[in-house]
Amino acid sequence: MVKLLVGLLKGAVIGAGVGYGAFSIGIGAGGATAWLTYGVVGLLVGLLVGRPLWSLIKDTSATTWVGVLKAAFGFGVGCGLYALIAKAWSPSFEIAGQPWSWPPILGGAIGAVYGGFVELDDAIGTQPSDKSKPKPTAKKPE
Repeated sequence: MVKLLVGLLKGAVIGAGVGYGAFSIGIGAGGATAWLTYGVVGLLVGLLVGRPLWSLIKDTSATTWVGVLKAAFGFGVGCGLYALIAKAWSPSFEIAGQPWSWPPILGGAIGAVYGGFVELDDAIGTQPSDKSKPKPTAKKPE
């Protein structure tokens, strides 16, 4: 449960930051640049949430392709979620005087959804390391 909340928070912060940056320079509010903006949100969430790219590079037992695949899939997820919201749902309500499709809000929502998924995916199958317990030693047969 904690991993899910951490992933949601990390993804929301990354997504809102990218969305605000896109809004500040005048892109991301609609058209072809919106697809790119939310694709970049998914890409960055895939690289930075869960096991980030630099931890995969340092780990000799892991491969960096995992981070690259999470980023590529994240680009598709970001574009797909934007398509679902913009084309199928087309929200019309407002939050704090801004429409729901305002890039920081929508970027944060898309980042939170994918960030929670990635964090849970990376948490599955990992065992907490408890170094305080002594390791059992095997006795040799005599």
